[in-house]
Amino acid sequence: MCGISGWISYERDLSTEVGTLRAMTGTMAPRGPDGAGMWLDTHAALGHRRLAVIDIAGGRQPMTVEHDGRTLLVTTYSGEVYNYRELRAELESLGHAFRTSGDTEVVLRAYLQWGEDFTRRLNGMYAFALWDPREQELLLVRDRMGIKPLYYWPTPDGVLFGSEPKAILAHPSVSAVVDAEGLAELISFAKTPGHAVYQGMYELRPGHTARVSRRGIAVRRYWALEAREHTDDLGTTIERVRELLDDIVARQLIADVPLCTLLSGGLDSSAVTALAARLLGSRGGGPLRSFAVDFAGHAENFHADGLRGTPDGPYARAMAAHVGADHQEIMLDTADLTDPGHQAAVLAAHDLPTRFGDGDTSLHLLFQAIREHSTVALSGEAADEVFGGYRWFHDPATVAADTFPWIAGGVASGFSGSRGARDGLLDAGLCEKLDVAGYQDRRYREALAEVPRLDSDTALERRMREIGHLHLTRFVQILLDRKDRASMAVGLEVRVPFCDHRLVEYVFNTPWAMKTFDGREKSLLRAATRDTLPDAIADRVKSPYPSTQDPRYGEALRDRLREVLSDANAPVRPLLDTAGAARAAADGAMTDIRPGAELVLGLDAWLRRYEVTTAI
Repeated sequence: MCGISGWISYERDLSTEVGTLRAMTGTMAPRGPDGAGMWLDTHAALGHRRLAVIDIAGGRQPMTVEHDGRTLLVTTYSGEVYNYRELRAELESLGHAFRTSGDTEVVLRAYLQWGEDFTRRLNGMYAFALWDPREQELLLVRDRMGIKPLYYWPTPDGVLFGSEPKAILAHPSVSAVVDAEGLAELISFAKTPGHAVYQGMYELRPGHTARVSRRGIAVRRYWALEAREHTDDLGTTIERVRELLDDIVARQLIADVPLCTLLSGGLDSSAVTALAARLLGSRGGGPLRSFAVDFAGHAENFHADGLRGTPDGPYARAMAAHVGADHQEIMLDTADLTDPGHQAAVLAAHDLPTRFGDGDTSLHLLFQAIREHSTVALSGEAADEVFGGYRWFHDPATVAADTFPWIAGGVASGFSGSRGARDGLLDAGLCEKLDVAGYQDRRYREALAEVPRLDSDTALERRMREIGHLHLTRFVQILLDRKDRASMAVGLEVRVPFCDHRLVEYVFNTPWAMKTFDGREKSLLRAATRDTLPDAIADRVKSPYPSTQDPRYGEALRDRLREVLSDANAPVRPLLDTAGAARAAADGAMTDIRPGAELVLGLDAWLRRYEVTTAI
């Protein structure tokens, strides 16, 4: 995994813009601690920071293909193509000769052989740019599920691009400006594909390419979920899910560096860990390393709430023992979660205020600790979106609600993007201008219009297809972005087997009755992997990523909120109902200060660090 950046300009000579490209590429250093490279020509400047995972010696970038002294193609590439060995063999049969052993050169030669349609052949997570000096055109490519990020900024004579907004913001012609729509996107839980919050900047949508030429930028979709009749019976469906998972995990275990799994003790991470341990063992490897996060005193003082019925620790340890994993718990305390340095690192990783409060800080610290031992980690992320794991998938009132199900289901209420976090803290006039509820509704209608359907769908099947599509194209993007930024900020590559497009396509079209055939969530995943799991793990009820229950965390937030409110020059003050915020900050005024305080503190830190101009 790596970080990329670049600049295309058809009206100036970029061959001398080394300083600007170095500044843009330098912002990607955490994503690529193992090496840096630049390639400059008259109208193209490409930068790369490398995290060496495969072909350690031969994978330096930007990488070129030369013929008879001419440069045919250049790439700055981030990601992993898991079927690169098969593609390489096919390309060799067609006459291509390779000088490296990794996937980057395979991508270059695949484009030379098959043109832009080569994207349909790729299996993996990736975001990259291809510059064709012959045609003087750039092609930006992003993977189907949006696992790897890619942003771009159209200019009058070309484009700027980067793995993260910070690469683009480092260009001297770019300013950090956020208008009303951008702020509404930021503090809502809509997650609009293509929206980058910053005015003038765009996210390349998952499953899309963008071709940049003298004629402008042409964005094209090369993949989307399609509605298809499911003809397999239940037994065959379970077998097919298992076949896919075995193949996916086997592919994603390929690495020339230390590898581990993220193990919470839930069904998703346990299934990945069990399959990975089996495959490593069959290859004569192991033991598999696994990691989990926990909080000091959490197990002793745990109390169940609406989201979390059991603590993770005992289940993670039981699963690790079951497969003989070398398991390590990363123990955090309230001081870790409230440390200003740690919170500043989280903001720097995301380039925006984050939604999940202490969960984002603990994830950063978890990945930081893992990176001391491993370079690659396999995660159970996205299984809930694929297999219908969240509780709101199974609540009739939420399913019937005319909005995003995670909003109707109340998941947002505990985080900084919720209406409860905004009410009484943000200025009433600002709230009226932003109209977040109206913004969410517009985005919801747009999302529904994209859902593919079958004429044969029943009313329930039609609605559950909609619910699944909303999660796979919107909600999972929030989680994938979060995981990418947190991991790559410390140079850790996180792979997500449940986002393999073959599995996503297959399960998306599986009838809801099959997905819930045992009367529970994630029936297919449980049945497909039960033989690898202890019953206690297979039957455990879904529990989200852990959050500290220490009341001192909330009190620390309250103290910091008071500090911001006492600062007359705090950049967030114009956005606040200062009297309402002061009442909320008073002792005992709010039973749960966390979502509101995290929203205000996050906005203030972001406005300060990025010198954001609000054009509202």
